[in-house]
Amino acid sequence: MFTRSILAAFALLATAGIAGITPVRAETIRVAATPGPHAQILEAVKPVAAAKGLDIKIIEFSDYVVPNQALDAGEIEANSFQNRPYLDNQKADRGYRIEPAALTVNFPLGIYSKKWKSWAEVPDGATVAIQNDPTNGGRSLLLLQDKGVIKLKDGVGFKPTVVDIVENPKKLRIVELEAAQTPRSLEDVDAAAINTNYAVSAGLDPVKGPILREEAKGPYVNLIAVRSVDKDKPWVKILVDSYHSPEVKAFIDQKFKGSVLTSW
Repeated sequence: MFTRSILAAFALLATAGIAGITPVRAETIRVAATPGPHAQILEAVKPVAAAKGLDIKIIEFSDYVVPNQALDAGEIEANSFQNRPYLDNQKADRGYRIEPAALTVNFPLGIYSKKWKSWAEVPDGATVAIQNDPTNGGRSLLLLQDKGVIKLKDGVGFKPTVVDIVENPKKLRIVELEAAQTPRSLEDVDAAAINTNYAVSAGLDPVKGPILREEAKGPYVNLIAVRSVDKDKPWVKILVDSYHSPEVKAFIDQKFKGSVLTSW
């Protein structure tokens, strides 16, 4: 009788213990990215982060405006799509309380054309499309200046505009479009400045395709951004470490073959 009572008590305790165990659940975060390489790289980050207990839900936005709006509003936990000059400009203009968590990859900007095989063929008076946001549009103008196509006012920094052009020997007509629309404009313009992520999504070759290409240098390395209140949370370190893993670097090198350059 005593033995049966002891066994019953142990059975009850064991059952209660098992019932009281709460399974460890992975923490889930929402990370925004633009379609193309940014989203594809995050897909490679997901399994690495999952092994560390972090579940990443990727949310794609097709423009450069909404990801920071959503992050500042707390609708997502992080985003991966922009460089530091763009983020700084957004914070200054909109008062966002978000900041870089880590650098990621660099996408050298290119000028593409479906009408001309080289810049030397582009005629006087040609139409060139650039992005209509200050950072990317300015970056395109700086590229044109670096290649000797135009000259800008001294001291314009990283955000020159078309009004800062002081020399335009070819008398180019520069039109401004949303960054996501620049690949489509190739049917209508002589050339267009296209960010690499949009070029890849449009089936363009970012290494061999541009008739002018940015050097892989400067401040335009992309980054992971988070809200200021979240910067010291453990999941941020897991996200960054997962992104900077050897597995993700190998994926980028193999997948993009020089069109996307890692920063680590």
